Amino acid sequence: MSWFKRKSPGISTPTEMKREAPDGLWYQCPACKHIMHTREHKLSAYTCSACNYHEKIGSDAYFSILFDDNQFTELDSNLRSADPLQFTDTKKYPARVRATIQKTGLNDAVRVAHGRMDGVELTIACMDFNFIGGSMGSVVGEKIARGITHSLQHKIPFLMISRSGGARMMEAGFSLMQMAKTSAKLALLSEAKIPYISLLTDPTTGGVTASYAMLGDFNISEPGALIGFAGPRVIRETIGKDLPKGFQSAEFVLAHGFLDFIVDRKDLKDKLTSLLRMLQ
Repeated sequence: MSWFKRKSPGISTPTEMKREAPDGLWYQCPACKHIMHTREHKLSAYTCSACNYHEKIGSDAYFSILFDDNQFTELDSNLRSADPLQFTDTKKYPARVRATIQKTGLNDAVRVAHGRMDGVELTIACMDFNFIGGSMGSVVGEKIARGITHSLQHKIPFLMISRSGGARMMEAGFSLMQMAKTSAKLALLSEAKIPYISLLTDPTTGGVTASYAMLGDFNISEPGALIGFAGPRVIRETIGKDLPKGFQSAEFVLAHGFLDFIVDRKDLKDKLTSLLRMLQ
C-alpha cells in the first residue's frame, strides 16, 4: 500500500511545527483571482500584475504615491462633523461619526495636504470612501474650500481625488450647499489661472460628480472607474430604456466626451507632473 506511505524521506515537518502564512502576506485580485505578494502589489501602486485591476485605495496610499518621499503637510486635520439637523435614525448620526472615526482613524471623508510631486509644489484633496461611503458633508466641503484657498494664496496647482457615494443624507441641505460652495471657490481658482486637475476614481457619483469632480481644467480617471450621477436602475426607470453595455464606466464616459483621458495609477505621478509643467 505505497499509496499511503512515503517512498523517500524527503522533507517531513511534524504537524506541531507547521505555521500558517501570516495574514496580509498575499493579495488576491478580486477581478481575475490572480495571487501576488502584498509587497509587489504595493510597488505596482495597488494594481494587479495580471489584469491591471485598480484596487480601491484611500488618502494614505495616494499621498504615498504622489508626494515626494511621502513628505507632506496636512491642512485642517482636526475638523469633525457636527449634527446641525439633530438627525436621528436607528443609529444616531453623532454616534455613527464617532464610531467611524474610531474604526478608520480618519476625522472625515477627505484629507487635504500640500507638498511636492517630482519637485512641483501643489495641494491635494483626497477622499476616503471608508468614512461613511466618502459622503460629502459640511466638513468635506469646508476642507476642500480651504484647500482651494491655500492654492490661491500660494499660487500652486490644486488636485482633487474624488471617491464618493454622493451627498451625506444626514446633513440634508447643509450637504447640498457644499456643491455651490466648492464650485464658487473653483471659479476663483480659474480666474486666478491656477491649474485644477480632477481625478475621478471608483466610484464617483451623486452630488460630487455634479459639482467639483467635473469642474477640472482637466478631468481624468483611473481605468474601470464607475462615474455617474444617479444609479443605473434609477436612470433606466426614468427613461424607460435599457442602458448600453459598460454604461458609467470610465471608458464609456471618456468615449462620450466627459473625460479628457484615462491614466494608469502606475503612471499617475509622471503624467500629472508632465501636465502641470506643461501648463506652467
